[in-house]
Amino acid sequence: GAFARQGGFTAGRKAPGSGPESPAMGKRKRSQHPLAGSLSKKQKKHLREFGEAHPFYDRVSGREETTEICELSENSDHSSAESDGESEPEQVSVYHKLLATFKTVSDANNEEDDENESEESDEEETGSEDSQEGEDGENTAGGEDENDVQDQEEAKDTAKQMLGQEQADGVDTSSDPKHGASEEFTDVKHESEFSLETNFMDEESGDYNSDERERSSSVMVSEDPFKQHLNKELEEKEIGNISAHSKSTIRLQWPALGQLVFSSSLQQPRTFKPDKEADLKRLHLHKTLESTWPKVNSQFLSTLTKQNNHPFTLLQKELFCIMNQYKDLFYPERTALRNGEEVRHAYCLHAVNHVLKANAQVLSNNAIRRAQKPAVDNDDFRDQGLTRPKVLIVVPFRESALRVVQIFISLLESGSKKHIDVSNKKRFKGEFGSNPDEKPPNLKRPEDYEAVFAGNIDDHFRIGVAILQKSMRLYAPFYSSDIIIASPLGLRTIIGAEGEKKRDFDFLSSIEILIIDQADVYLMQNWEHILHLMNHLNLLPLESHGVDFSRVRMLNLNNWSKYYRQTLLFSALQDPQINCIFNKNCFNYRGQVAVRNVPSIGSISRVVVQLPHVFRRLEAESSISVIDARFQFFIDTVLPEYRDAIMSHTLIYIPSYFDYVRLRNYFKKEELNFTHICEYTKKSGISRARQFFLKGEKQFLMFTERFHFYKRYLIRGIRNLIFYELPTYPHFYSEVCNMLTATASGEEATWTCTVLYSKYDAQKLAAVVGVDRAAQMLQSKKNVHLFVTGENE
Repeated sequence: GAFARQGGFTAGRKAPGSGPESPAMGKRKRSQHPLAGSLSKKQKKHLREFGEAHPFYDRVSGREETTEICELSENSDHSSAESDGESEPEQVSVYHKLLATFKTVSDANNEEDDENESEESDEEETGSEDSQEGEDGENTAGGEDENDVQDQEEAKDTAKQMLGQEQADGVDTSSDPKHGASEEFTDVKHESEFSLETNFMDEESGDYNSDERERSSSVMVSEDPFKQHLNKELEEKEIGNISAHSKSTIRLQWPALGQLVFSSSLQQPRTFKPDKEADLKRLHLHKTLESTWPKVNSQFLSTLTKQNNHPFTLLQKELFCIMNQYKDLFYPERTALRNGEEVRHAYCLHAVNHVLKANAQVLSNNAIRRAQKPAVDNDDFRDQGLTRPKVLIVVPFRESALRVVQIFISLLESGSKKHIDVSNKKRFKGEFGSNPDEKPPNLKRPEDYEAVFAGNIDDHFRIGVAILQKSMRLYAPFYSSDIIIASPLGLRTIIGAEGEKKRDFDFLSSIEILIIDQADVYLMQNWEHILHLMNHLNLLPLESHGVDFSRVRMLNLNNWSKYYRQTLLFSALQDPQINCIFNKNCFNYRGQVAVRNVPSIGSISRVVVQLPHVFRRLEAESSISVIDARFQFFIDTVLPEYRDAIMSHTLIYIPSYFDYVRLRNYFKKEELNFTHICEYTKKSGISRARQFFLKGEKQFLMFTERFHFYKRYLIRGIRNLIFYELPTYPHFYSEVCNMLTATASGEEATWTCTVLYSKYDAQKLAAVVGVDRAAQMLQSKKNVHLFVTGENE
């Protein structure tokens, strides 16, 4: 399914004029909504000036759009229009949407100017006549005032009608063809409850800004990293420096994280250290989280830590210190088995903290604006982006999304007996949970495999989450969401490709925190999806989605949001492709922090079989030419040594699927006796290939890394190993080598292992043999190096 067609109007931001007190209505009754009566004289003047001055302005006379809108509103069959992602531009123009951002004045404000009463009632009649003409399709050319008022009324009525239909029954519109596949569900029921525009600060909630008022005189507020980060005004020169990637770098040593590399484009980076005491007050956490975090995180804390009232583990404290300063972070030591959940809790705390503060700021400003006169034009309330989604969390499987949402709920429940209100929770657990009976019995797999592939491992999903004070809404339309949790494939299918009709990426325009967790898994899925996502982040939206431009931050209007976006990247390993994302797609003016610990002991030390490992270096001019150089080196130098029948039972381990296809085609052309297994091979084909190889009927077995990642089958009968390229995961090297123990004993003396490497494989080589040996092997004049494992001491 796809969220590809979510509401350009109310599925985005609900029109500010239609507040929660608006009655639920299915069809539009024009007589009940006289617009002119709700506008003050000053508002009408402002509306006229806006219409004349704005570049999108176009005279309405002679246009057919208004008639189309009327037809749409009268037809109750189209009640799902509010969650349609790309509303037709000819039906609701950008100008209509901009006009719809004007707020309806409250009754008290309407009555403040008694002397204007008669004048306003005259204009009300004019407005009603124009409205009737619009319904009949007779757009006579009137004065600019009448046209503007008609535009305003059309836009407001359409918005109210859509909202009314939403509130009336919250019909599941996911089966509508406009909403993509029928199984996709988007919650349209709770739009008004979670609208930022029409809600105000709950005084009893102890929310961020009510707490802030008490200490506004102190320095604490000005030191809040959230405020500091978004209130910083960059200059053109600074933007130029960041874009040019001219960075200064320093190295730091921290107790838990180890060696850090901190780089910044704006100024010479200064040394900074983690706080000795993890005081929640000093971290400027939202008040709700100050009480909930210690309880939620207690499972990771040792007895000693709990006694000292430390709410973080040592690792979490250092990670959160960097996150809370809004610096970009790359942590390549996050493993599902060891510290995965610890890291997940830390970034979830940061994401919820950011959203609660941002929303509290908006709600507080709503209350202040409500108390002010409507005509007051104030630039102090710029507190939003061009679209509502602020945080994007990319995870590989539904199980990961389930755990993230569970942590969100735990963090918001404040440890009280009363549970928070979570919309669509049952549906979410059904779609993202797993059935224990589905797991095949008696399959022994390594512990790391069990940890990575626990629960529901479907990799095509996306879900919007809205958080407002003490409530959470799952399956929120993207333009009404604060947080989007999705897989790379789930995002790829909604972003689409150039030339496709159904595509949408406006919801990525104002992402302030991007979290990419388990980045190494995407190397085993499709890395192109991540690159595609990065290319569509923080672009100016193609439509306005009902935004109130008077509330949008200047950094978003200037198209500078990518320079304020924080990127948090977590992976189980260092890899050139992941490094490239961090180095070339992260522009945060606060700087980038990468953990760069080098492995002193490689995974070769975990090989238990007695085996000679021959590492052969090949030369290449560039990282692109190395692909052809490796292929040529293999068929010219390595393969001739293994063609002899005595070298049977040879397994060729190939990390890249493209290399696998190339070698397979070459072997077919040369009519070599071989079989092959890849991630796309059917179960029957896998069984046949394993059997042929074990019995020696096939001399070679080609074996892709992705097959090993997803299946972890034990291949029996191996006597000779060739690593066409070093494995992406270092522990795969020892795992594959140790498969030789499944071969009949007495043949150990004839076993061989050959590994191809180049200078572009430095990180992978260091992970296998250790950093010191890797340095020697890359700098040595010799091209062949021998290691022997499993010798009796």
